[in-house]
Amino acid sequence: MKMDSMLIRDFPDDERPRERFIKQGPESLANHELIALLIQTGSKNESVLTLANKLLIHFDGLRLLKDASLDELKAIKGIGTAKAIQLMAAIELGRRVSNLEFTDRYCIRSPEDAAKYMMNEMRFLTQEHFVCLYLNTKNQVMHKQVVFIGSLNASIVHPREVYKEAFRRSAASIICLHNHPSGDPSPSREDIEVTKRLVECGKIIGIDLLDHIIIGENKFISLKEKGYV
Repeated sequence: MKMDSMLIRDFPDDERPRERFIKQGPESLANHELIALLIQTGSKNESVLTLANKLLIHFDGLRLLKDASLDELKAIKGIGTAKAIQLMAAIELGRRVSNLEFTDRYCIRSPEDAAKYMMNEMRFLTQEHFVCLYLNTKNQVMHKQVVFIGSLNASIVHPREVYKEAFRRSAASIICLHNHPSGDPSPSREDIEVTKRLVECGKIIGIDLLDHIIIGENKFISLKEKGYV
């Protein structure tokens, strides 16, 4: 069998891009292998890997390929409209990701900032919601997540649930908030116990819990200002 006519399934498992992607991650693949995953199939006389490599050679690498038009891609034998669109869509998505702007991220520099950010969303809730704000090194909110709904209890609000998202988002720090449906933000014994437990875990892990804020009826209490953080 000629190499050019080989399909991906004809290669040994450790040479198949998809299998290596799963086992070793995308960074383990060469450029032509990533392209092969995008276009998925080769032509009648060429394997998908050969076709992907031919694309790179024709455009002298990724630098010119990223600006190729639909017609320029379709001019390559084996690249039809569907394959060309798949490539252009992936390139455009990568371009958009690289151009993401973070200037519109909300910056938290005080308990008031955090309370203001969540007040209208939380003050009318009829159940207690435990929310985490995950911040970057500039104290900008990268992600907001409801971790738990229900009455606070140190055995229920587990640090694992709070900090696993921090690892996933590469957060530098966390601010926790929860509401009191009664409208009175005064901390309970459970609120204080949960806070102390999260602070201790944060110190061990290396991700700071900056504050735990309790939201009431258009008012709040910062447990950091109360000395519990």
